[in-house]
Amino acid sequence: MPTPLPARTASVAAWPCLSARDDGALLRVAVQPGARRTGADGLHDGDLRIRLVAPPVDGKANEALVAWLAGELRCPRRAVRVARGAMSRRKGLEIDLPPAEVSRWLDGLLGAPR
Repeated sequence: MPTPLPARTASVAAWPCLSARDDGALLRVAVQPGARRTGADGLHDGDLRIRLVAPPVDGKANEALVAWLAGELRCPRRAVRVARGAMSRRKGLEIDLPPAEVSRWLDGLLGAPR
């Protein structure tokens, strides 16, 4: 019989784009800059797909991504950082929030994972 995961790990394990990291969370995203609207658009190859109105020029898309995500999570902008992929469409974002809190946000945004 499999051992059930602890509640903290179970909520993180439900989302392939989310993992626990040190005192926070790591969220993997696939960004589409230059979109008509800014918002999350489901999962894409295990990453959270985020469309951004901002163009991919001079770091504007990264700034818009951090600002949008911080607003969505209701945390200060300094709590969200691009950790990997600053010049790529696929990024890793470090978030200074408990992974369970980010998982609840994902649940509300996209519905509970199947």
